Amino acid sequence: APAMVRLRELISKVADSSSPVLVEGESGTGKEMVSRALHFESHRAKAPFIVVNCGALPEQLMESELFGYEKGAFTGAATTKPGLVEMADGGSLFLDEIGELPVGLQAKLLRFLESGEFRRVGDTRLRWVQTRIIAATNRNLRQEVEQGNFREDLFYRLEVVKIQVPPLRERREDIPLLAHFFLKRKHPDKEFTPEALEALEKHNFPGNVRELANLVERGALLSDGGLIQGEDMFGYGTLAHKDEGKPETLAEMEKRHIEQVLNYTGWDKKQAAELLGISLRNLYRKIETYNLTAP
Repeated sequence: APAMVRLRELISKVADSSSPVLVEGESGTGKEMVSRALHFESHRAKAPFIVVNCGALPEQLMESELFGYEKGAFTGAATTKPGLVEMADGGSLFLDEIGELPVGLQAKLLRFLESGEFRRVGDTRLRWVQTRIIAATNRNLRQEVEQGNFREDLFYRLEVVKIQVPPLRERREDIPLLAHFFLKRKHPDKEFTPEALEALEKHNFPGNVRELANLVERGALLSDGGLIQGEDMFGYGTLAHKDEGKPETLAEMEKRHIEQVLNYTGWDKKQAAELLGISLRNLYRKIETYNLTAP
């Protein structure tokens, strides 16, 4: 696909740079895969590649996780511990969901990006490392800046190199290739029927590549014999939607699919989020947006 060719070219072009990279894209598009490619195609390949989710911890814990702490810096700090920026020295630190980073920590990250310097929690000594920062977001960071949730100076510092990962619905020609890749990786004895591939190609994929991988895995597990039918992946009745009259909008397609997956899982939201390839928080947002209720 032309979009993916351009993406590969951009990764190759900027892999060896020391500048921070901002990887943007919807949930499930493969932002971490892009970040790994940036690391492993560079001279840093033999150094650490460390992943941290910026929304996983409260501000105080996230600061000590990123920058480390000295013994006695806070209750429970029985030993000195280096942070992730230190542990990734010479390599790359992947900050997933950068839009979730607490505002108080954004200033410290900006300083680190500008100078490579930081202080451990409870320490006055400045330390310096050569760690490349790769950040990813599924949010509109410019909008977050306008709303006062994200520092403008940090946004521009991260945006020096920006990589946009296109959603799967904009590169449908990749769907059969990716589907076969996911299938053969774990189930080499299975195959898709032509109808199953056609169903995949027509699907909107709100959960993108992650959702595709989950659908393929579900189809392989539920199929009888060596052939995967469309119903094995999508469930009975989900392929019966007719294209009569006015075409559905993307929002209508997404709403219908999310409702089908929720019903399929008996409204087990955690399982539904995994099958959709989106975060649980994102699923709750969509349930509220589309005003979905359990039957």
